[in-house]
Amino acid sequence: MQHTAPLSATPAAYLAKHSPDAPVLFIAPSVLQATARRFQADFDGLVTYAVKANDRTEVLSNLVAAGITTFDVASPAEMAAVRAVCPQAVLHYNNPVRSAAEVKAGIAAGVYSWSIDDMSELAKLRDVPRDNEVAVRFALPVKGAAYDFGSKFGAAPEQAAALLRAVVEMGFTPSMCFHPGTQCNDPQAWVQYVHAAADILRAAGVSIKRMNIGGGFAVDRGFDAPDHRAVFAAVKAALVESFGAEAPTLLCEPGRAMVADAAVLATRIKGMRNEGRTVFLNDGIYGGLPDLRDMGLSGLVDVVGPEGALRQGAPTPRVVFGPTCDSLDRLPDGLPMPEDAQTGDYLLFGGMGAYSIAMSTAFNGYGLAGVALVSDLGAQPKRKAA
Repeated sequence: MQHTAPLSATPAAYLAKHSPDAPVLFIAPSVLQATARRFQADFDGLVTYAVKANDRTEVLSNLVAAGITTFDVASPAEMAAVRAVCPQAVLHYNNPVRSAAEVKAGIAAGVYSWSIDDMSELAKLRDVPRDNEVAVRFALPVKGAAYDFGSKFGAAPEQAAALLRAVVEMGFTPSMCFHPGTQCNDPQAWVQYVHAAADILRAAGVSIKRMNIGGGFAVDRGFDAPDHRAVFAAVKAALVESFGAEAPTLLCEPGRAMVADAAVLATRIKGMRNEGRTVFLNDGIYGGLPDLRDMGLSGLVDVVGPEGALRQGAPTPRVVFGPTCDSLDRLPDGLPMPEDAQTGDYLLFGGMGAYSIAMSTAFNGYGLAGVALVSDLGAQPKRKAA
């Protein structure tokens, strides 16, 4: 009989018991499953998961337990990770640039839906079964995201219309997809895309049965709580206005918004200098904290002592370095930490389920590799943006 060890109650309890000297990502399955169920309840369409945010088995298996059975994969490795957890999963291969070997791997893995944004990429799909869906990915110069994906992927509207016609001519099931950009909290970004999609389809003389509105849904980083329901309501209204009775069904592919809130990253203070104003951690931008470099400091940071007690001193801005020998291994300046923080304490970064362990390297022999499951993540602080 298989034995499963009981979960630690909280990250602080685990740290007090085990005193790890390497960074640990704490995942709460209850939070992860609740987020997945909330997306499925609130979104009027198919909810898929963008595996790139976190491909750990612990994450994928809990999403499947919560009812997620369709996954956005960007590589053969992600296909294999999903199939290992859910052999019957539906795979959407929405990385629009692929090698011939990757196309072959996608066919072998049973990918159903493919995205393209260029005629050369459509030509690579000549051996894909004709009952598959091919979605034309297009891009617009919309605002509202932390950074835009349109500079890398997405056809211009005129090109998208030509691609749709070519998809139909090759015998595939046509569809459309877009991505408004990372950490987007402006419903109007999605509205503009929905209206543009209708215009493109009219220009192409093509109809579609469903449309992928992408990911990019914002998460709470400790400053402003996102309103996903407002986004979904705006999309539904735009769909009715643009398509009327011929509106396609929808699907979305949250990555960050699906997993971020379900994890806390614990790092340890290795040393302090300049009367505590400079802090050295056992993890940094080459490990589990690259997202802070790209997105800015988080407002979800606690400090606990080795025994698990919360430090409650007045917050003081610090300069924070990671553990490697590279001087670039530095977080944005001004991370608030309690004035009574000490060497040996743990910093708990909330909202770190996405793009933490997924992007961690082993540079200099450091990096985030440890995962522990917990029953509860504990209360997370909320701070005003600087």
